[in-house]
Amino acid sequence: MFSDLTGRLNAVCARRAPLVLALFALLCAASVALSVTRISVTTDTSKMFANSLPWKKRSMELTRLFPQDSNQLVAILDSRIPEQGRMAARQLAATLSQDHTHFKTVSLPGDNAFYNSHGFLFLDTKDLEPLLDSIVSAQPFLGTLAADPSARGLFGALGLIGEGIKAGQGIPSGFNGALDGFATSLTQAADGHPQDMSWQNLLIGKLAELGSRYEFVVTQPKLDYSSFQPGEGATTAMRQAINNLEFVKTKQATGIITGEVKLSDEEFSTVAHGMVLGLIISLVLVAVWLILAVHSPRVILPILLTLISGLLLTTGFAALAVGELNLISVAFAILFVGIAVDFAIQYSVRLRGQRNPDGSHPSLHDAIILTGQESGAQILVAALATAAGFLAFYPTSFIGVAQLGLIAGFGMLIAFFCTMTLLPALLSIFHAKLGNGTPGFAFMAPADAFLRHKRHKVVGVFALLGIVGLALMPLLKFDADPLHTKDPNTEGMRALHLLEANPLTTPYSAQVLTPNLTEAARQAAAFSKLPSVNDVLWLGALVPDDQKTKLAMIEDTASILLPTITVANPAPAPDAAAIRAAAVTAAQKLDAVKDQLPTPLEKIRQALHTLSTAQDSTLLQASTSLTRFLPDELSMLRTALQPTPVTMENIPQDVRQDYVLPDGRARLTIHPKGQMSETPVLHRFVKELRSVNPNVAGPAMEITESANTIVHAFTVAAICALIMIAIILLVVLRRLLDAALVMAPLMMSALLTVILVVTVPETLNYANIIALPLLLGVGVSFNIYFVMNWREGVKGPLTSPTARAVLFSALTTATAFGSLASSGHPGTASMGRLLLMSLGCTLLCTMVFVPALLPKRPIDEA
Repeated sequence: MFSDLTGRLNAVCARRAPLVLALFALLCAASVALSVTRISVTTDTSKMFANSLPWKKRSMELTRLFPQDSNQLVAILDSRIPEQGRMAARQLAATLSQDHTHFKTVSLPGDNAFYNSHGFLFLDTKDLEPLLDSIVSAQPFLGTLAADPSARGLFGALGLIGEGIKAGQGIPSGFNGALDGFATSLTQAADGHPQDMSWQNLLIGKLAELGSRYEFVVTQPKLDYSSFQPGEGATTAMRQAINNLEFVKTKQATGIITGEVKLSDEEFSTVAHGMVLGLIISLVLVAVWLILAVHSPRVILPILLTLISGLLLTTGFAALAVGELNLISVAFAILFVGIAVDFAIQYSVRLRGQRNPDGSHPSLHDAIILTGQESGAQILVAALATAAGFLAFYPTSFIGVAQLGLIAGFGMLIAFFCTMTLLPALLSIFHAKLGNGTPGFAFMAPADAFLRHKRHKVVGVFALLGIVGLALMPLLKFDADPLHTKDPNTEGMRALHLLEANPLTTPYSAQVLTPNLTEAARQAAAFSKLPSVNDVLWLGALVPDDQKTKLAMIEDTASILLPTITVANPAPAPDAAAIRAAAVTAAQKLDAVKDQLPTPLEKIRQALHTLSTAQDSTLLQASTSLTRFLPDELSMLRTALQPTPVTMENIPQDVRQDYVLPDGRARLTIHPKGQMSETPVLHRFVKELRSVNPNVAGPAMEITESANTIVHAFTVAAICALIMIAIILLVVLRRLLDAALVMAPLMMSALLTVILVVTVPETLNYANIIALPLLLGVGVSFNIYFVMNWREGVKGPLTSPTARAVLFSALTTATAFGSLASSGHPGTASMGRLLLMSLGCTLLCTMVFVPALLPKRPIDEA
């Protein structure tokens, strides 16, 4: 009955071809208009999971309560010496703060007044004492520099060391590192290659080592959501500002940009480029395969136009049903091309093979009716089963594949509708020619005979492979880390890898929200005891321990040092003659004790002699490079020597707001130990955290929980898909055996794919796991054609037109997926590779396992 309906539908469409074409043109135009105005793409991986998930709710709540941590664009500055980085960061922050077009907020987390004034208190007592002793031992030296912060003052201070040695005074042990630094810088200046000298490393090196080697400028940009890359304007403005920095121009510092905004924009760029290029390549190569499949341009053009029309209509449906595509659902276009083309190929190959009982060609109109009657039911069953495989993923919490399932599922129905209406109309308009000769693969007759004769052995081999696949299933690896699916060569990812090495800046931290500071203290203590935890940051962690002892030590140092380094009116900058005179004097004082000088001082003595005869310009350049950062460092030292007791109550609000909410709730940020990009290390970290508090949030927890969500979603969806497909097959085929003949190869192809994935190996991730619904869709389509042909009495499945159509459908599908595999985006490329693997296994099962599996009939013995 249905065959008659599809035959009549084809006849009407062929007879009213211009009207059908006009209607589809209107539908496609409307779809294009909808797509342009309503569809968008997000690269936010957090949107790929349902907001109702408990772990997602916790993450969303933290984002809402601490908005300063979201939508960040971060500049990371790396410099030769710390002072250059700090000055560059301050200059960059000042520039960006004036750019109200692109930036809402700009901050310098590493250059905060609270941390600058209390830095000594955060050192351990055992480290603080020798540091303060070395600073005190340098009091005469620092006093001279404070009074005259120039090369003249520095040379004078070095001369004092020579006088001390002459008087029998030794060089303080803590001063040796500083002398090495002076020796290196003076030698460079004497050689005519002056480099800025780091007084921070010389004076308070231990304190400088507390933080990261990088300086950060953290911004919240104004995003342009009308653009596919909302942060592109801000990123461009930041890059220009970085390139204009003095130390970047002179290659003394480098700047690299990262942050959530940067990573999202980069990912969209790589994904979009891969998808668009892949779609174009797919359509071109599909045309090539179609030439080999049907040989006639009068058939190829209708297939391509039908395919493009179906794609446009599916895109219009996506605009209405979804609106915002994600990194997985954006692949629907290539998947549609890869699968929907099968329907058109099946129809066209059978059309070309239509013959009258006497072997002559029927008219095109009659051939279209016959093809509709023959293939309509088969293509409908294939479309329904494929749609069921996709739609089974729609109710899951994995929104990424749920969207893809919805779009692709309805896309299969749209493809069937186009194949049964638009394709016959186009074939009629183009006056398609029927084929000559045998429409199938006549040369495959020996293979058919072999598979039928050795069917039990062939089935036995596949059964063994299936057992191997089952045994290997526990070895499948799933990696839900979204960073592993991004292009590692982009600027944002290179910057992120720099941060990963430092526990304090790693992107794999965790967070906990506690009801109050008392509970925060309790949980912080518990988390700190875990082997995988490096540190726990909370408000209480900003209150240094043993403050009474440390404050007393600092006060003693300050009482000795502050009067010396606090100079109201330092000497004015000297001219070249004054610098030369100071160099001569210092060299003479060191000459007097030449035999007693350690290696650093001997190098200093030689450099001073060279400078004393240098040109004026060389001396002035040397003075600038040697003491450029001295005044600022003396100022910071004076600040650090005057700390006040720290309590949780007097921590400044600009620091406090990152840890405590106005209602008293407190946040803990937990930094891990180890290489967190390795999945076992990450899972161990999360497991230990959950032993203290199961409600942990943050990136580390999101990665592991998203993995659990994906695995659960695919388990449930796969079971539902198989059940739905089985029901469709039972309803249509009405025989349990026939339904089993379709399902068995489907399961076998899945097990063969497992063998390949484990052997290659290919790690499963949230991007490539969509190969599963595709495997169901393609496998069901191919198997249905062979089984329904077998039901209708077709002999020699491999020599039939269906085999030709299946092979070229597989090749066109492989072309589409191959374009994904060549993408520069690792997630997209892994998707393409896994799709190719699953398609290869599906084709193998369809062309080898199914013919061997089909039971023998009486007609097979004839």
